[in-house]
Amino acid sequence: MRPLSLFAIKAKLLAGKYIPQAVRRVDIPKPQGGVKKLGIPTLTDRLIQQALHQVLQAIFELEFSASSYGFRPGRNAHQAVKAAQQYVAEGRRVVVDMDLEKFFDRVNHDLLMGKLARKIDDGWVLQRIRRYLEAGMMAGGVTSPRTEGTPGPRLLPLR
Repeated sequence: MRPLSLFAIKAKLLAGKYIPQAVRRVDIPKPQGGVKKLGIPTLTDRLIQQALHQVLQAIFELEFSASSYGFRPGRNAHQAVKAAQQYVAEGRRVVVDMDLEKFFDRVNHDLLMGKLARKIDDGWVLQRIRRYLEAGMMAGGVTSPRTEGTPGPRLLPLR
């Protein structure tokens, strides 16, 4: 399949005719056993997702907790450790570290879209996000539909 030009991609997007391709499933071995399943989008889909991300991040970043460091622009694990050290120095004695196992594999599409619709008043953007959520997952040359979960943890800035 020949890649589309940026002009062709833009025209298809604006006409509502662009359909995301299925993401390619890649299994990454976990150190403690098992595998982490990742969905790798096509280059074109990654480009469009990044554009959506930049717009949505500006909307949602303002609502995130100042104590949150994961997947945040300008924040990293070193800053989180420094903040924890400061909290201990202030006399706090409880630290909460969470990792919601397989969270992105289990995201309910309708629930997520409902929450997004409360903040995003643009049906075109919401439709694009829905299409990415529903893009299939390809493994071994076979595409499976997705009824829950996100194609990859970095699709949306709602991590």
